[in-house]
Amino acid sequence: MDPMEVFKKKFETYKKIMDEDGEQKAWDTLMEGYPERQKKNMGRFIDNNTLAEGFTQAIPLYKQMGMDMAVVDISNDGMDAVIEVQRVCPVMELAKEFGFDKPCKIICEMDVAATKKGFGNMSGGIIASKAEGDCVCLFKYERKKK
Repeated sequence: MDPMEVFKKKFETYKKIMDEDGEQKAWDTLMEGYPERQKKNMGRFIDNNTLAEGFTQAIPLYKQMGMDMAVVDISNDGMDAVIEVQRVCPVMELAKEFGFDKPCKIICEMDVAATKKGFGNMSGGIIASKAEGDCVCLFKYERKKK
């Protein structure tokens, strides 16, 4: 399926549920099964690699979704850690079509939350966001070294 269609469906579903039952219900509904899907999708890259190696291997997958990604290994002090740099947000305009000024909550915050929950041993967060006026989106993920 076309990645933009997947993003469009996600915004469409979120908006419909939010309008009918509130934002928390929309979040909870879209999070159902997401951690498990995230574990399956990203696990193949990071389960047997460092985060930097795994995220680097995932670059072609992100490119198919319209993203321009770079990976910086920031492992330090017993932590396997990475900064994911996204130079392009392919859904900024799409979010506006559904009445959202920023796509971050529905796409990126949900992705980070699903990753943290799906992997259990990983923490993560959003450091910078194009939607907030930054020149790139930056995400940090870390876990204890094996």
